[in-house]
Amino acid sequence: MIVIEYHHLVAFAVALIVAFFATPIARRIALYTGAVNVPKDSRRVHKKPMALLGGLAIIAGFVVAIVYSFYMKNPKTFFMYITKPKTIGILIGTAVIVILGIIDDIRPLRARVKFPVQLLAAIVVVATGTRITAISKPFITGVAVHPSMMFRLQDIIAFVISVFWIVGITNAINLIDGLDGLAAGVSGIAALSLYIVAVIRRQDDMAIIGVSLVGAIAGFLPYNFNPAKLFMGDTGSTFLGFMLAILSIEGTMKSVTALALAIPILVLGLPIFDTAFAILRRIMNGRPIGEADRGHIHHRLLDMGLSHRMSVTILYIISAALGICSIALVDKGLLPSLTLLIILAVFGIGGARNLSEIDEIPEKIKKIRQVDAVEALDIEEAHLEAASGDKADSGENPENIETGSEEAPNESDDDNQTQE
Repeated sequence: MIVIEYHHLVAFAVALIVAFFATPIARRIALYTGAVNVPKDSRRVHKKPMALLGGLAIIAGFVVAIVYSFYMKNPKTFFMYITKPKTIGILIGTAVIVILGIIDDIRPLRARVKFPVQLLAAIVVVATGTRITAISKPFITGVAVHPSMMFRLQDIIAFVISVFWIVGITNAINLIDGLDGLAAGVSGIAALSLYIVAVIRRQDDMAIIGVSLVGAIAGFLPYNFNPAKLFMGDTGSTFLGFMLAILSIEGTMKSVTALALAIPILVLGLPIFDTAFAILRRIMNGRPIGEADRGHIHHRLLDMGLSHRMSVTILYIISAALGICSIALVDKGLLPSLTLLIILAVFGIGGARNLSEIDEIPEKIKKIRQVDAVEALDIEEAHLEAASGDKADSGENPENIETGSEEAPNESDDDNQTQE
């Protein structure tokens, strides 16, 4: 049973309000600092310069909601929490990512410059305690309470996997940020899924962080949905990816329930697949991994002839479907989740096969409709001709009637005169 606490709603509302009113301020800062995205190639969908740094509004809403919620929950625990090495590591790593994003939005950086800095930020976070330490063995019902029921990772393996996960998700959200509202919406759906998972598992701290992230994104999204007023930029996309990676480690992967690793993979399935496919595509084409191209999922949907909003909506639905499957995995177990995933996949694949023809009418039907239209026009013309002929015939009768009616009084007058 999912029970939403009152302080979760407060955190959501605070994050939403702050982010909503901070977004115009972020836009002004972007214009003042020259953080503007100018379309220079066909890969970019927008046609006019757009202000960046919208991610500052998301960060502002998230931070204010987190500080307020944890402080009001327990002031003493709040100050103890922020002085822990793990929290300090997360704060330092996040600050590095945000500063890197701001610099990149103002003066674009190469991937070979950004990647080492992202790696450093992830290493700081993992070195201070945020890491994947064990993976439960599959097909175990219930909770793995004994070490024999888990795969305990060696320190070096746990370190490498954790760093790889954080850097990978950070860049996955950044790579999917190609259409108005896409990265923000997908991140919001992922954060909402992680929030519901945390509520089911009674992880209140993770729930507050998750719902604050959802609220901050919801406050920014009205400005970012098509047609966008500004972009979140690398400041927002890398921050969201970084936070979702940490939230998934501290929330779902810290649990010892079976298949805990599958939950964040499902939640973040869309950006993970898009990134993995992009890397594979560039390797096969002999191109650098960090080189941008027009082969992402959203580009392919546009090339199929779908509109901007329709493409974003489809990707929202896919993300929501994967999120629902992850929630079912937590609440109901493997079989119901797998069944739901298969059902959604069948309908999704069936619909995807016909997406390119959604606005088209087959030629056979066009010809039939044209023939029907011609026949209908002929019938209408025949009716009009018949109607005009009837009017011509009926036009003679009124004259006869009128003439008769005029002669009748004359006859009666003659009779009266004869009688007289």
